[in-house]
Amino acid sequence: MAAEQDLRLSGARALGLAEAFLATLAERSADAPGVTRASFGAGERMAHAEARAVAEGLGLVVTTDAIGTLMMTLPGRDPSLPAGVIGSHLDSVRHGGNYDGAAGVAMGLALAARLVHAGAQPARDLVILGIRAEEMVWFPAHYLGSRAAFGVLPADAPDTLRRTDTGRTLADHMAEEGFDPDFVRARSASLDPGRIAWFIEPHIEQGPALVEAALPVGIVTGIRGSIRYRNCRAIGQDAHAGAVPRGFRHDAVLAAARLAAGLDRFWDQEEARGSDLVLTIGEFWTDPARHAPTRIPGEVRFTLDIRSEDDAVLDRARAHLDAAIAGERRVKIDLGPGMRATPALMDRAIQAALHAAAASRGVTVMPMASGAGHDCATFAGLGIPSGMVFIRNENGSHNPDEAMAMEDFAAAFSVMAAATDRLLGVS
Repeated sequence: MAAEQDLRLSGARALGLAEAFLATLAERSADAPGVTRASFGAGERMAHAEARAVAEGLGLVVTTDAIGTLMMTLPGRDPSLPAGVIGSHLDSVRHGGNYDGAAGVAMGLALAARLVHAGAQPARDLVILGIRAEEMVWFPAHYLGSRAAFGVLPADAPDTLRRTDTGRTLADHMAEEGFDPDFVRARSASLDPGRIAWFIEPHIEQGPALVEAALPVGIVTGIRGSIRYRNCRAIGQDAHAGAVPRGFRHDAVLAAARLAAGLDRFWDQEEARGSDLVLTIGEFWTDPARHAPTRIPGEVRFTLDIRSEDDAVLDRARAHLDAAIAGERRVKIDLGPGMRATPALMDRAIQAALHAAAASRGVTVMPMASGAGHDCATFAGLGIPSGMVFIRNENGSHNPDEAMAMEDFAAAFSVMAAATDRLLGVS
């Protein structure tokens, strides 16, 4: 086995490498008040180039596929074995924080650096991935880069338009960055599930659970699936507020409010039975060209976002919605087209390895669901044993106030190092 002292010293050096990498990304993608690294844009390009430079400095074998996936490999003693893979994305939302995604790539590079500096070679390859285009804010496809690398992205995805600024196609932006949109159209693949032994994605937590628990690290049990409706409508009838008695009204606001209150009661019931569930009505509005203080509103538009680790809970939520809609006699409720994403449960053996590693390093952790989507869901959905480690982060994510302390990153690094040493067969 590699000398424990050598690994400890190289670990301290590796943490400095990760901190410097993250500081460089923050400086070079600064876009006040946060950072911007657009998918298939200049900021993402810069981040991939910096990751490549760090990996090459460590002597890793570095390749980029036809769609820009960055693969940084520390060769193992037996290249015939499926690889252990660690990674995340390097794009960000506009004016976002520096750590969402990038902390996972930094973690992978630090773990590789620890082994390189200690002269410890794993039994199997360790591959660090810099994944493209995870943030759905730029193009209308979830996990775009990871799904494309596995050849499971829809063939027409290159024809979709960038949402936030240029209005140009994904194909245009890919070609501009030197990549090949026909790779996606042909459903080609650069990653093979059969050649991946396991995948772990380190990531900042995007909610307050670790902060509230005063713990540095969480071990994810699963990534919540979802039912989403972006174009819901309650359609009643406009009328005079003073002239129409209650029994003759077709009040869209009250109908939508009844639906919302019923969903809140459903949430209470599911929590009482121990179910994992979060529910959000993110928009709720009447047309300003039609609404008025003295007018009964004839239409309300709203959105619904329902998430759970358990498909059965999502089924019950859908049944509750159907019953609520059927019960409305005076107002029509049209949820519009919906999207459903299947929950991605994390591999139990990976979770056990991470919990054991935390115990061995004296790091107190908590099991927790991920409410946000991650590239890890792509890997898990393809049958690859997958796991996630969350790092405490103040102030949420997708905003410039992300605040991951390097002390917490170091605690997660300690857990990841102990777990991956065993999973990789380090000697």
